[in-house]
Amino acid sequence: MAKKDYYEILGISRDASPQEIKKAYRKQALKFHPDKNPDDKEAERKFKEAAEAYEVLSNPDKKARYDQFGHSGLGGQQGASGFGGMSMDDIFSQFGDIFGSAFGGDFGSSFGGGFGQQRARRTTKGSNIRIKVSLTLEEILKGVEKKLRINKYVPCNTCKGTGAKGGSSYHTCNTCRGMGRVTRVTNTFLGQMQTTSTCPDCGGEGQSIKEKCTSCYGNGIVKSDEIIPVKIPAGVGEGMQISVSGKGNAAARGGVPGDLIILIEEVKHDKLFRDGSNLLYDHYISFPDAALGCSIEVPTLEGKALVKIEPGTQSGKVLRLRGKGLPSVNSHGRGDILVNINVWTPQDLSPEERQMLEKLKTSENFKPKPKKGSRNFFEKMKDYFN
Repeated sequence: MAKKDYYEILGISRDASPQEIKKAYRKQALKFHPDKNPDDKEAERKFKEAAEAYEVLSNPDKKARYDQFGHSGLGGQQGASGFGGMSMDDIFSQFGDIFGSAFGGDFGSSFGGGFGQQRARRTTKGSNIRIKVSLTLEEILKGVEKKLRINKYVPCNTCKGTGAKGGSSYHTCNTCRGMGRVTRVTNTFLGQMQTTSTCPDCGGEGQSIKEKCTSCYGNGIVKSDEIIPVKIPAGVGEGMQISVSGKGNAAARGGVPGDLIILIEEVKHDKLFRDGSNLLYDHYISFPDAALGCSIEVPTLEGKALVKIEPGTQSGKVLRLRGKGLPSVNSHGRGDILVNINVWTPQDLSPEERQMLEKLKTSENFKPKPKKGSRNFFEKMKDYFN
């Protein structure tokens, strides 16, 4: 089933400003909030769908790739049903701050829901991982699934990512009373000034562990290898980035995992040169073949193609093999293979060959005959520099 357009989900135009995107998401999130629509699966789906749209459109890098390549440019990893592996609490934690003080600074508590206290605490986010993936033109032609072995931070198996040893429990931080932040009021010559900052005792988590896990030392994460399957769409190009949400480093004690950023690196083909969705190929033929005509084999990404060279073909003639090039990421159809014909002029002649060519030199058929009305080299260069 085709994904819905993110701009359509938020009800905005493609040239909407960041402020308009933020305002549109706020409106949708309020409308479909689970506390306002209890036990309504459709409302929950739309709530997650709006969060997914905002997560992409509020990020300049992801928005640029989405505008250029659509959902394919995001690597096919976004999904309203799972929001890149994030839970409802993760969505509240990441985007709840856009509602500001309109609801007391707590998006969940504005509806009397049970999310308020948890989201008041700071939710950590794991760091992103950036890797390069090299692709051949053959892989780019059809798209490919790569199984990538990544050494990264993953949740600790011993404590299940909690950071606590065995059945050890957490206790509420006495400094911030579980809120994860502290508010200070200072007197200035302008009056009282109130500032809010992360709690220095619990690091913004609102609670601390009574006894730490001995495997991860209370962090909840350890280094390990993970095999991550990634589907790379056909038609990608050098320098393009694909983001796999939630597949970066795990965050300490159950936070939101980072993303895996894949940079596409193109392996050069030994015979074909890429120019957008077209492929270029240089082929040399002998002077007799150019004069008499012949057939040549042209390499393609799916084998070889037999191409006929007409008698009298001139050097610089370009032949087109339609539909034998590469696809575009966000459109149907394929480019072409353009074959540039070069007539090879021999450099070392035997006495017999030189004698034969001397005889042909006086023939009218071997004298240059430019096409009628064609411009000479100097006329073309004059236009170029003007």
